[in-house]
Amino acid sequence: MTETSLNTVSFAERIANSAQFKSLYAEGMGLVEETAAYLDGDGRTASKQLPRMASVLYAAESMRLTTRLMQMASWLLLQRAVNNGEMSREQVMAEKTKVRLDGFNCDRNAQGWNDLPQRFRDLVESSLHLQNRVALLDREIYRPREATAAPRADNQNAVQAQQNLLTTAFTKR
Repeated sequence: MTETSLNTVSFAERIANSAQFKSLYAEGMGLVEETAAYLDGDGRTASKQLPRMASVLYAAESMRLTTRLMQMASWLLLQRAVNNGEMSREQVMAEKTKVRLDGFNCDRNAQGWNDLPQRFRDLVESSLHLQNRVALLDREIYRPREATAAPRADNQNAVQAQQNLLTTAFTKR
């Protein structure tokens, strides 16, 4: 290990074991419950009244939305298991290869998007924002140790990167 790596502070790992993670966890699981309730209730009713093109888009986007949320929930549950000592980092590394935190995006310019219920579009936007936050935290926590230990020639960029991580982790939208 280099002298630089001994002085490196991993804010991501601290955040993953903090009250901020608990808040992210609660937000993620809350969004899963809120979305499920909407899709089984008001969303089902609203989808039956949509024009044909919007109805097809609603079906496709609702599958993407639920898949996105299930992937994030899986990641959050794995991270909570590490935090609680129920799984080792190595076990989580093996399991999280099954979790996708990328993709499942939506096309807001698709024909019929503006015909979708506003509440549904809001849930999609909330899930995309949460997906980005979880994916960023995942990259910071689970990137190879060598990447975090590598000395940096430009300390301003390293500081800026940590500030960006903190801003993303602590910003609620």
